[in-house]
Amino acid sequence: MANRLPLFGIIGAVIVFLVYSSLFVVNEREQAIVLRFGEVVEVKSEPGLYFKLPFAFMEADNVQIIEDRLLRFDIDDIRVQVSGGKFYEVDAFVAFRISDPRRFRATVSGSILLAEQRLRTRLNAALRSVYGLRGFEAALSKERADMMREVRDQLRPDAASLGLEIGDVRIRRTDLTAEVSQQTYDRMKAERLAEAERLRARGREAAQRIKARADRQVVEIIAEARKESEIMRGEGEAERNSLFASAFSRDPEFFEFYRSMIAYATALENTGTTMVLSPDSEFFRFFQDSEGAKPADAPAPAQ
Repeated sequence: MANRLPLFGIIGAVIVFLVYSSLFVVNEREQAIVLRFGEVVEVKSEPGLYFKLPFAFMEADNVQIIEDRLLRFDIDDIRVQVSGGKFYEVDAFVAFRISDPRRFRATVSGSILLAEQRLRTRLNAALRSVYGLRGFEAALSKERADMMREVRDQLRPDAASLGLEIGDVRIRRTDLTAEVSQQTYDRMKAERLAEAERLRARGREAAQRIKARADRQVVEIIAEARKESEIMRGEGEAERNSLFASAFSRDPEFFEFYRSMIAYATALENTGTTMVLSPDSEFFRFFQDSEGAKPADAPAPAQ
C-alpha cells in the first residue's frame, strides 16, 4: 500500500492538471473564443466558469480572451485638405467594441493592435473625404456634428468587416498647419487694416459733414445776428431822430447850440487834421456870441 502512494499522487496530480487545463473563466468585461486545432468552435460572451478539452499545448482546445467593453483609439495629426485647397491638421478618436468575435478572429487573428491599424487607415480616408467637401469653418460650426456622423457612417461598413461595431467618432481638434496659419494671419491682418481704413474714411467723411453743417450754422447765425443788429440799429436811429426832432421842436435855439457843441468836439478832437477857417465864419459864431447871433454884415465899400 505504501508503494502505491506515489502512484496515487501522480494520478491525482494528473487529474488536477487535467481539470485545471479544462477550466477557464470569463468575466463581465471579456469574451472567450474557444479554438480547436486553430478553428473557432464556440464563443463565450456571458461571464462564468466554462470547460474545454485539456491539452492546449497539443492545440486540442485553446481559449483566446478578447475585450467585451467599449474601446477607444486615437489618431493624431491627420493632414486633410478642405474644399478651399488649404491643409489642416485633425485629431480624432474612435469608440468601438468587438461585436462579432468569430469574424474578428478570422480577419485580424483577434489582435486589437491589428484592428486599430486597419481602422486607422480607413478613418484617415473618411476624414479626408468629409473635410474635402467642406471649408474650414464647417468644423467650427454646428455642422461639426454632421461631419462626425458622416465619418462614423463611412467607417462602419469597414469596421463590420473586421467584426467591430463603431460606437462613435469624435473630432478632438481641427487646426491650421504652420504655413496656413501664417497665411491666415496675414490675410486677417490685411482684412483688419482694410476695415480700419474704411472706418477712418467714414470718420473723416462724418467729420467733414459735421464741419460743413457747423460752418453753415455759423454763417446762418452771424447773418441772423447782423440782420437783427441792423434792425435794432435802424430802430435806434429812428428813435434818436425822433428824440432830436422832439427836442428841436421844443427849443430850436438850444438844439442848435447843442449840435454846434457836438460839432466842435468832433472837429477839434486830436485827429491830426488842420482846418483853416475865418474867425467870423458861421462855424465859430457861438465862440463870439453865446446866443449864436450872426455877425453883422460888413459895410459896403465907398464909391
